[in-house]
Amino acid sequence: MKRHLLILLVVSIIAPFAANAQFEKLKDSVVQLYGIVMTADSLKGIPSVSVVVKGQNRGTVSNEQGVFSIVVMKGDQIEFTSVGYKAKLVDIPRDIEGNQYSMIQLLVIDAEYLPATIIKPRPTKEEFERDFVNISIPSDAIEIARQNNDESKRRILARALPSDGREASNMMLRNNASRYYYYGQTPPQNIFNPFAWAEFVNAWKRGDFKNK
Repeated sequence: MKRHLLILLVVSIIAPFAANAQFEKLKDSVVQLYGIVMTADSLKGIPSVSVVVKGQNRGTVSNEQGVFSIVVMKGDQIEFTSVGYKAKLVDIPRDIEGNQYSMIQLLVIDAEYLPATIIKPRPTKEEFERDFVNISIPSDAIEIARQNNDESKRRILARALPSDGREASNMMLRNNASRYYYYGQTPPQNIFNPFAWAEFVNAWKRGDFKNK
């Protein structure tokens, strides 16, 4: 029992020193990284450059003058990316003295050379007039709205338009009312309804069932 108490006493005394040493080590590893990102050819500041700590999903962007600042750890890898420039990966040295580190990062323009395109005019005036008249011009917003207001187009859109909340709830209430009205008995069949047969015959004579 005394041995356990002695161990607990020793641990309670040593633990604060160990935690303090670990904190000092972590504090010494933190670095305030700041600098400027510039073009390699003209030494101009590049705005909106992504400065990301690789593998940690953490970073910042440079301002309008290309200046940036971010907190990193010694030994981290910093990736600089921007549209139109080649990405650059930089290692933060582990033997930095102090907790501040400045740098000037140059980015090289990433040029893409496309194959040459030769634009030739129409050989004759007649071919130009023919192609100009037959060219298909996409509809603008006003023309699309005019087409949607056509009666046949509105019918098609109305068939595909889903029911809103009020229509769906009314339909459900009507179906429930019809089901509850005939609850406990067999619903009537319109095949034996003379008025339904009379309406069917009149519709047949009018030609409502003919294919249009």
